[in-house]
Amino acid sequence: MSKPLAGIRVLELARILAGPWSGQMLADLGADVIKVERKGAGDDTRQWGPPFVESTDGSHLGAAYFHAANRGKRSIELDFDDPEGQRIVRKLAAKSDVLIENFKVGGLAKFKLDYANLKDEFPRLIYCSVTGFGQDGPYAQRAGYDLMAQGMGGMMDLTGMPGNPPTRVGVAISDIFTGCYATIGILAALQQRERTGKGAYVDTALVDSTVGVLANQALNFLVSGKMPERIGNTHPNIVPYQEFPVADGHIIVATGNDNQYVKFCNVIGLPELAQDPKYANNTGRLTHRNELVPQLAAATKRMTRDDLLAKLEAQKVPAGPINNLQQVFDDPQVKYRGMKLNLPRAEAKGGTIPGVRTPIVIDGWRAASENPSPKLGEHTAEILKEIGEG
Repeated sequence: MSKPLAGIRVLELARILAGPWSGQMLADLGADVIKVERKGAGDDTRQWGPPFVESTDGSHLGAAYFHAANRGKRSIELDFDDPEGQRIVRKLAAKSDVLIENFKVGGLAKFKLDYANLKDEFPRLIYCSVTGFGQDGPYAQRAGYDLMAQGMGGMMDLTGMPGNPPTRVGVAISDIFTGCYATIGILAALQQRERTGKGAYVDTALVDSTVGVLANQALNFLVSGKMPERIGNTHPNIVPYQEFPVADGHIIVATGNDNQYVKFCNVIGLPELAQDPKYANNTGRLTHRNELVPQLAAATKRMTRDDLLAKLEAQKVPAGPINNLQQVFDDPQVKYRGMKLNLPRAEAKGGTIPGVRTPIVIDGWRAASENPSPKLGEHTAEILKEIGEG
């Protein structure tokens, strides 16, 4: 099939994670993404290792971190401080549908590559800025990082075990969500351009994105006025919905209704808890969480992981293992869905560079570029030739 974004060109003036994550999603969906990198240095994350992707000659092809967010792009090296480099960027912008940048607010103005300097010259350009705090407001000039955004946006205060310090999510979730929201904004602006013929300015921020995904926790607070507490792996609105101990580790049980709760109790040999009026509905189970859960946990701990999971699946009670990453990529469902990629690169040891595809399937087509992350400046000559500079 023709990829959904075939024919769309994206100019990426971004580095680290949030901006490149958006660029990679667009590349996976078929866009031609040109990554502009500082001459001689490139994206900072090229050196954010170990681990590094090994090459056949004993050197390396960049840090794994870089390859996590730059699949399917073309790389051109330019010197932003050089007027000639700035001229080339403007020429590339003239032939692009989308520009993504994650400089500090006003950081591209000195190069005359900010939105204000480009919008009139390129009226159809979709210009997307990714910053820590957005283009306006009292914190706009501050630098923003994922850890700060998780803290300031409320995510860390919700995450962790009761009585323990706040905990960040195990991946850079604020960066990732900002990259996703940037992509959504870009796609919406492209659709709007189909109607109006005009480009747009997409302003995305790490803290905005973090606040934006607080979901039911935010509404719980806004409706009740009560401050949520850290409750570890339990759920603020549903019981039982958490991890439970088993004889050989832990599993997850996620009952979403009263019927599933009854089945869970029966499977673990506690039918009396299924019939107890105190626990008959979710409101009662929430009220009596502290006395109910220990009784359930004492029963699950007597069973092995695989035995309990098999019995719960047979009764259609939502449950699952807590996998490490080896188990994730060995999982039959993950394999079947093609989440792990092996992209050909002759210089790489073993001939491929691994990746994780964008989790979108359209008419059976699994969104992923066939090309690995580029070497620094790998496509400089061909890109310059395309714009008449070769």
